Amino acid sequence: MIEIKDLEMMQSIAETGSISGAARQMHVTQPAVSQRLTRLQERLDTSLFERADGIWRATTTGHLLLAERIMGIGEGENLTAAERDQIKEAADAYTICIQAGAIIAAAIGVALAYWPNPWVIAAAVIVIGTRQHALFVIAHDAAHYLLFDSRHANDLAGRLCATLAGLSMCTYRVVHRLHHNNLYGALDPDTALHGGYPRGKAYLAKKLLKDLTGLTAWKTYAYFFGAPALNRDTNIALRPLADTAPRLHAEAVRDRRWVIGLHLAALGVAAASGVLVEYLVLWILPLVTVVQAILRLRAICEHGAVSDTRSPLTAARTNQCPAWLAWLLFPHHVNYHIEHHLYASVPMHNLPALHREVTAQGLLEGAAVMPFVVTLGKIFADPVTQTEVD
Repeated sequence: MIEIKDLEMMQSIAETGSISGAARQMHVTQPAVSQRLTRLQERLDTSLFERADGIWRATTTGHLLLAERIMGIGEGENLTAAERDQIKEAADAYTICIQAGAIIAAAIGVALAYWPNPWVIAAAVIVIGTRQHALFVIAHDAAHYLLFDSRHANDLAGRLCATLAGLSMCTYRVVHRLHHNNLYGALDPDTALHGGYPRGKAYLAKKLLKDLTGLTAWKTYAYFFGAPALNRDTNIALRPLADTAPRLHAEAVRDRRWVIGLHLAALGVAAASGVLVEYLVLWILPLVTVVQAILRLRAICEHGAVSDTRSPLTAARTNQCPAWLAWLLFPHHVNYHIEHHLYASVPMHNLPALHREVTAQGLLEGAAVMPFVVTLGKIFADPVTQTEVD
């Protein structure tokens, strides 16, 4: 039970940025505030404030409790607009994580209820695959430190989502940084996937069909474990972990071991519980088939068959599409990809607002913003010959 005094103390700490300031505001001693905060955090088994550069700042959980003071207890006091934004962003992050888990759980439940009906299982595999891909997207935002304001909460949620999908978020964080810093350059680890298009309808169709057989999954997981595919234009096989800070390297190594260990344990538990076939069909199969095709198609829609690689306005693409298609292929607004490259510090749930703002300011003039069907025409087009270019 959280008492009114607890919430008053939290608001005083948030307003003054210190324990001593809160004590003066509450007309109590500094040890009294410290002890109350310690007891509250122990009772809730979570951290409510973090101290950085001498200033006490509320964590995500702390902000949510402060919001409760505003909405439930009130007394006319208000948080700042910035604090309200932080609360909303934390709530949005919680929501997208819960939604992905709930949809996956529902699809698995329906499939098991009708097991072994092949049509129900096929539909469930597709739905589960789209939400596993959504877990990739959530982990991507966490890799950018954008999911939660608290670094601990951000990495915990990001690593959880990535681990469930068999990825190492800490490794991906190192790899993905190179993509942003070297878009279409020699050190871009993603060029091997989306570069060289258009290559003709048959080429891309064969690639997507191969993805759906599961034969390309090992390349995806090699990428997310720090070994991107060979860039045939530069003949460079990047190994980003070999050239990064020791702390980031150590985090990545620990994270990879955790991911591998968890999935081996899950395999063992499923076998021991007599549900090995169900586990392989309803979890592993979507990961190595549906997710692979979605990842390739989305990456090529974002960066393939572009007109000019010298600017993010034209080396990336924003795809305009209906909500149902965005749910399947571009979850959580990742279709606003130019905006993400221009302002990589903006969380995914704010990308639509960012798009409206930069459009109003005229910053997307000449940019590759187009309907999804136009993008399909570009990436499935016949190869462009040098004569046509000249």
